[in-house]
Amino acid sequence: MSSKLFTPFSIGKLELANRITIAPMCQYSAVDGSMTDWHMQHLGNLALSGASLLIAEATGVAPEGRITPNCTGLYSDENEATMGRVVKFVRSISPIRIGVQLAHAGRKASTQRPWEGRSFLKNGEGAWQTVAPSAIPLAAGWPTPQALNREGMEAVKQAFVAAARRAARIGFDLVELHSTHGYLLSEFLSPLANKREDQYGGSLENRMRFPLEVFRAVRAAWEKPLGAKISGTDFAAGGWTPDEAVAYARELKTLGCDYVTVSGGGVVLDAKVPVGPGYQVPFAEKVKRETGITTGAIGLISDPHQAEEIVASGKADYVSLARAMLFNPRWPQHAAIALGAELKYPPQYERSAPKAWPPAATLGKIA
Repeated sequence: MSSKLFTPFSIGKLELANRITIAPMCQYSAVDGSMTDWHMQHLGNLALSGASLLIAEATGVAPEGRITPNCTGLYSDENEATMGRVVKFVRSISPIRIGVQLAHAGRKASTQRPWEGRSFLKNGEGAWQTVAPSAIPLAAGWPTPQALNREGMEAVKQAFVAAARRAARIGFDLVELHSTHGYLLSEFLSPLANKREDQYGGSLENRMRFPLEVFRAVRAAWEKPLGAKISGTDFAAGGWTPDEAVAYARELKTLGCDYVTVSGGGVVLDAKVPVGPGYQVPFAEKVKRETGITTGAIGLISDPHQAEEIVASGKADYVSLARAMLFNPRWPQHAAIALGAELKYPPQYERSAPKAWPPAATLGKIA
């Protein structure tokens, strides 16, 4: 059979070997924002998968923009040096393209690592003052963030620009701006988190204003492909909608955005999310159909036939895999077996390919 999933495509001028990309996945294993040996093995392992693009985890553009004290950052020389070390290592073992997701956690910052409770940090635990478009806590009992004034917003914007310049010095192939999952840029976009009464709140045009200003500033500082992870919905009444996602993607495209990956949720903790295989794909399909921007689908995509159908039917240009890759870092190689496609293996691993080791044809079936 002829597999669409394993055909090449491009994001801007960045040529990619196939339509399988690896989503940014937080590891909560940094020290003062700097990557460690854990990131070396984590990203190095995924780099050998056969996917075409690997995006490093949500990376805080400022110390207070990290989700937890253990999240990566790109705001200091040490951050830049350690991240550069990891990127250099990945490049030494794999031809995979590599990007970084720049982020600011907003009112969802200053929290515990998932395995330590997922709640907010308390006094004596290294907590810091969070910021947001409005002084509205994430949930009852959570700390109240400080509403950003214009000076604070300008500082955030310049922090994104400075991080993008560090990413350029490191040599990343791509930068992605995080504007979903309830972090700062999506807080500005969502009427559930943004109650401002100035030109940055109220109407959709106003709520998009600051995220678009950030994008425009980064676009001016970054010459390579630049994209965004956006929300298709907040999964909550009165929140962000699929039609607003289309409007936002259209504006991003006008400013020179090369792609969007469409996710959603996270703005409020009590959202009723109908989790299931491919549950966010319809949002990507709508954005792609109505804007024409290069679009990625995400959301519990784990079956290779499911991934094939998504791209073959035109619902999205590529799939972005997260947990499936953590569970099975050789997912693309196994998907190629299931779909009758061929994928290059690292020369050190070629003897494990089906043509060299027939049992792989059976062991590789994951659907």
